[in-house]
Amino acid sequence: MAQNSWTKQTFKLNTGAQIPAVGLGTWQSKPNQVREAVKVALQKGYRHIDTALAYGNEHEVGQGIKDSGVPREEIWITTKLDNPWHKRVEEGIESSLKSLGVDYVDLYLMHWPSSTDPDDLKKHYPDWDFRDTWAEMQKLPASGRVKNIGVSNFGIKNLEKLFADERFKTMPAVNQIELHPNNPSPKLLDYCKEKGIHCTAYSCLGSTDSPLAKDKTLKELAEKKGLSTAQVLLLWGLQRGTSVIPKSVTPERIESNFELDGKSLSDEEMKALDSLPDRFKVCGDAWLPVKVFFGDDE
Repeated sequence: MAQNSWTKQTFKLNTGAQIPAVGLGTWQSKPNQVREAVKVALQKGYRHIDTALAYGNEHEVGQGIKDSGVPREEIWITTKLDNPWHKRVEEGIESSLKSLGVDYVDLYLMHWPSSTDPDDLKKHYPDWDFRDTWAEMQKLPASGRVKNIGVSNFGIKNLEKLFADERFKTMPAVNQIELHPNNPSPKLLDYCKEKGIHCTAYSCLGSTDSPLAKDKTLKELAEKKGLSTAQVLLLWGLQRGTSVIPKSVTPERIESNFELDGKSLSDEEMKALDSLPDRFKVCGDAWLPVKVFFGDDE
C-alpha cells in the first residue's frame, strides 16, 4: 500500500466485497453521544461503522449517518443478530434495518454462538443452536438486504462444528473477535486465514481502563514514535491483516484514531508487542448460558 494510506485501505472478503480497514465501534457508547460520534467520524473520513442490535443504539447510529451528509452507498455498515433472536433471523434483520433507517447492511454478523432463550436469558434453547441460526442467515444475501454474512466471537471449535453441519453452504465472510496484544489469538487468526475468513478486531485498544493503558513497553514505543498508544495498537492490528473498529465518542480521539496514514511499525516493534506477557479478555463468556471460549485460539 502506497505510503501506508490505512484510511483508504480495504481488505477483500471471500465474497469479493471490500471492507474498510478502519471503522468506528459503537459498543458501550452512551445514548445521545453515538449520533454525534458517527457524524463526526464520517465527516472526518471514516467509511465503516460497526453497531449491533444488542447495543440498543442502531437508531442513533442511523441518525448520525444521515446527519453526516455522506451518501449511504459510500458507507460500510455492520450490525449483528442478538442472541435471543436466533430463532427469528428474519425479524432480527428487519428490526435492525428499520432502526438504522437503511434498505440494506453491508455485513450482518451472528453476534455470539449462543441461541439464548428470550424468556429466560440464563437458558439456551434445547432444540436450536448456532448451526440452525446460520442455516437461516445463509438465505439473507439473496434478498439484497444483507450484502455479506459472518460470525462474531467464534473460536476454532465452534467454527469446525459449523462447517461440519450438513446445511452449511456459505463460508462466513468475517469473524469479528477480540484482538489486542494481551489477547492476540494467533492460532485463530491463522485458522481463519486458511479458511478465507477475514478477521475484524474489536476491543482493539484493550477497552476502557485495560492493563494495556499502563503497559510500559507500549508507552515507551508510542513515545519513541511520537504516536498515541491507541495509534500504536491500531497499527499493530492493521499490520496483522485485520480491520480495526476503535470506539470513542470524543471528537479529538475519533480524529486521532484515524490519523494513521504514512505511519507503520517495524518488524522489531511488532515483535515487541507480540511478546507482551499479560493476557486478559475484555469479553468473557460467563454471562452466557453456554461456554463459547475454549482456549483454542492461543
